[in-house]
Amino acid sequence: MKAPAPRKKSSTARPTSSRTKTAARTVSVKTKKPASPKIRSKYPDIQRALERQRADLLEEVGDVLTQHKTPEALPDVSDQASAEEDQRFSMRIMEREQKLLKKVNEALGRMKNQTYGICEQCGEDIPYKRLKARPVTTFCIECKTLQEQKERARR
Repeated sequence: MKAPAPRKKSSTARPTSSRTKTAARTVSVKTKKPASPKIRSKYPDIQRALERQRADLLEEVGDVLTQHKTPEALPDVSDQASAEEDQRFSMRIMEREQKLLKKVNEALGRMKNQTYGICEQCGEDIPYKRLKARPVTTFCIECKTLQEQKERARR
């Protein structure tokens, strides 16, 4: 059995304007891409604070990287030593900020996975006051205290 031949456009069809085509494309684009879901959290204020902190850290790291100077050879040995110490100090601060940025990203990931606010050790809910004071925490106060005591005992 033969497939029906495709229909030819009739000459009586109305020409479409560019405005109509654009609107049709806009509609088709909207239907193809669903809106990305926003992270819904039990703690929207903490989420906003974490996102703000993340943006601030990224901005600071960007500033440090753009202002990073190569160490120049200074004529005085004490000036050279001072400049090197300043650079080491800046690098330590940047490393700490990178670690904090990693923790912030992990906390936002836990919010996305809806595991934020649950102690990794005992599985209990971490109190809101603790989360508010230390948003990147992964342990409740009891488990964190036990962990710190064990660390002190090893020393």
